[in-house]
Amino acid sequence: MDRATRPSETEIGRVALTVADLPPVVEFYRDVVGLQVLAADDDRTVLGAGEEELLVLNHRPDAPARDVTGTGLYHVAFRVPSRAALGDALRRIDSEWTLDGASDHGVSEALYLSDPAGNGVEIYRDRPRELWTETPSGHVEMVTEPLDTQGVAAAGVGDQSMPDGSDIGHVHLEVSSVAAARSFYADALGLRVRATYDGAVFLAAGEYHHHVGANVWQGRSTPNRGQGLAWFEMRLPDDAALDTAAERLRRSDYAVSETDAGLAVRDGDDIELRLRS
Repeated sequence: MDRATRPSETEIGRVALTVADLPPVVEFYRDVVGLQVLAADDDRTVLGAGEEELLVLNHRPDAPARDVTGTGLYHVAFRVPSRAALGDALRRIDSEWTLDGASDHGVSEALYLSDPAGNGVEIYRDRPRELWTETPSGHVEMVTEPLDTQGVAAAGVGDQSMPDGSDIGHVHLEVSSVAAARSFYADALGLRVRATYDGAVFLAAGEYHHHVGANVWQGRSTPNRGQGLAWFEMRLPDDAALDTAAERLRRSDYAVSETDAGLAVRDGDDIELRLRS
């Protein structure tokens, strides 16, 4: 059984995207996803739910499109606290955008779409944990079944914004190697493997279904240098946990540097992970 060494209070923090054409992307995350603009200037826009910063859009007008072989983001997953909030998100999508897919994963109900820059987006709500089941090996059981979209839409109450308590539940990456991703996120960082599928691995701190997903379904093979994922953040409960994570990463020969808010490290695909308490 895989046991995490990262504290169970660990969670995903902010996600940063590099964007060439900023206004339509801001409008999408505000009007469709339902985030609020918390700060904005010519170089970046910060959006969130309530006062919680969730998404940083870095404006780089000269940034090339993401290469078809470039690793990086599969989707960023915004987690809402109720089925009503998921229903409101579905209504906004039906009114303002196009839904790419909708799935019942057993542990969660999820909506899938893409932003104007081609970044994958998931909006989901978790089912109560007492309804989750685990395999004898300690992995969580997740399925992919059709979502009851009519029932989800009917649960909506008409809110146009994501409610307080919404956050980023997980980040799903496109990597060049599942084994290399597992080596970094499990062996070096200390997340627990929660599920494995053909060409994918899902990892978490504690008992969550996953904080990080990684897949090779599109055959990505080179680090991304253009638009798309700039970095994502993992929040640890205190400075002691941050120091422990840094020491463990350095013992695994990963270079750890300091940032204004904490630490930064790059995985085997040069994807930047930021750590803070």
